[in-house]
Amino acid sequence: MKLLILSDIHGNWPALEAVLKAEPDWDAVAFCGDIVDYGPHPTRCLRWLAENAEHRVRGNHDNALGFGVDCHCMGSFREYALATRAWHETLVSPSDREFLRSLPTLYWFEWQGRHFRMAHATPQGDLFEYLPLDRWGERVEGLEEDFVLLGHTHVQGMRTIGAITVVNPGSVGLARDSRGRACYAIYDGERMSLRRIPYDVGRTIADLRKAPLSQSVIAGLESYLRPRCWDEFYYEESEPLL
Repeated sequence: MKLLILSDIHGNWPALEAVLKAEPDWDAVAFCGDIVDYGPHPTRCLRWLAENAEHRVRGNHDNALGFGVDCHCMGSFREYALATRAWHETLVSPSDREFLRSLPTLYWFEWQGRHFRMAHATPQGDLFEYLPLDRWGERVEGLEEDFVLLGHTHVQGMRTIGAITVVNPGSVGLARDSRGRACYAIYDGERMSLRRIPYDVGRTIADLRKAPLSQSVIAGLESYLRPRCWDEFYYEESEPLL
């Protein structure tokens, strides 16, 4: 039995498709939020998740598109989020918006005898706070689940704190610590593993260039999509994506 754990797809179908081809035998899907914004394929990703992700929560970008509110993004990514959201708003249907609004911000489930808590940014269900690995311990004290699944930072990580294992599967569609790769996690009932695989970044960029976006927005997003030779060895926490 295999639980496929995904987060932060951000409208990048080639990245999601690569994960699904690499893991064709999944039995259940858990999604930690952020289907939309940034990428060129929001509806395809959204509708796949609606049909296949039994366990799912809302991210800050899902919240922004669903409810027409601020995503609280920072730095250059605020410009990218606002521009791509304005475009995505023309692509999604009323039922797509309703699906985004229906997603919970905090979710619990049991799988293979283990108890999971899932949220986007923090174990308490916050959508916006940027919680790096070294601060996970302060947020899981008093929790009783076996696993806490989080996303939001676009940085893959796993840490065991007491009896609780906190997992961030990383970003499928806009990985910050492994650009040009789709990040995710697998739990097989005994072992939790973090995985990264290459995908057709050129296809994503080609579709992004067809979008009604400014050249500065497209160039900025391209710079975060394209792989860099040092990403596997070096990561500088310079600016939260949020």
